[in-house]
Amino acid sequence: MELSLRGLPRRLAGRLGANWQHFVLILVVGQVLSLCITGTSVISNKIAGLEPVTVPCFQNSIVYALLLIVYMPISLMRLGPRAMWANIKQRYYWYILLAAVDVEGNYFVVKAFSYTSLLSCMLLDTWTLPCVVVLTFFMMKVRFRWAQILGVLMCLGGMGLLIKGDMDAGKDYPARDAVRGDIFMLVGATCYALSNTVEEFIVRHRPQYETVAWLGLFATIINGVQMSILEHKTLGTMEWTGAIVGYTIGFGLVMFVLYTLAPFLFRLSSATFYNLSILTSDFWGLVFAKYMFGQRITPIYGGAFAMIVSGLFVYHVFPYPEPERMARLPGFRTPVAGDLGLMPGSNGMAIPGSPTERDNFSELESGPSSKPLSTHGAAIE
Repeated sequence: MELSLRGLPRRLAGRLGANWQHFVLILVVGQVLSLCITGTSVISNKIAGLEPVTVPCFQNSIVYALLLIVYMPISLMRLGPRAMWANIKQRYYWYILLAAVDVEGNYFVVKAFSYTSLLSCMLLDTWTLPCVVVLTFFMMKVRFRWAQILGVLMCLGGMGLLIKGDMDAGKDYPARDAVRGDIFMLVGATCYALSNTVEEFIVRHRPQYETVAWLGLFATIINGVQMSILEHKTLGTMEWTGAIVGYTIGFGLVMFVLYTLAPFLFRLSSATFYNLSILTSDFWGLVFAKYMFGQRITPIYGGAFAMIVSGLFVYHVFPYPEPERMARLPGFRTPVAGDLGLMPGSNGMAIPGSPTERDNFSELESGPSSKPLSTHGAAIE
């Protein structure tokens, strides 16, 4: 590592020496999540090829049910019913909001692909990024520095190269109803931004497994009601072949991995870093296409991937140190049993985002000997 740092400015070398292992960790987790996004897109396209009618609520119902079935028992065993009840009684509206915007984000984005062009979908999907930046500014008092803004712009530039590569390859398709589809994509991207930001805020106060457990519960209810209203007739007329059932189950499993890992990246880095990471999903989609359909990877795609990874690197290398507390939002101003600062091994209530809170979280997740990995990509004042 010393050789690789030779010649770099002293300040940059110091930061790299301290943070390179953490950067590699969050980079790998981010790219696994990007692969999950690619996997869901490939599977959705397969399902669409077998059955022209889309049923996004039904597809997502499997995901939310899995989250509920797997993580609710884990949460009850590790936290206990009293701690979970104290949390949800005081903050239920945050979990309902998280579930509602997540359900609607998934629904509107799937619908958008049915109405507008691929180019419009790819461009408008980047609307999530500025929304996350604005929301984290107000919800968690994040203050981005110039180097992080440069990293974001580099990632968006890489995304632009990916889009140009797709257009040069003739991958676009005509819009059926461009106005409706564009509105759906903007609504879905905004919902995703709100979902990511709210989830990041919650997991900085509560364990990840409990957060996704409550998400699974409320999303199952909301998505189930929406499915019964919008898709009950379609589900009755669909031809359920073995291929459709298999792809639907595969979609649910890939999304389960996505929902499991995303909260860890939110806590290890931020929702902004997550959204920057998944910009590479189009590149991974091309890798899938190369080996599944024999498509060629042109140099512009390799350059786009390198530019996005470089942007992630620039974004991460110069973070602000974390101040002592985040914004005090309603419901979180008063600590309740089970908050991370009140976990076993703590000496009282640690302020969210502080080193004490991260230490307690690490003890809960990995045992008393683990060291905290959490670091935020920007300042929280």
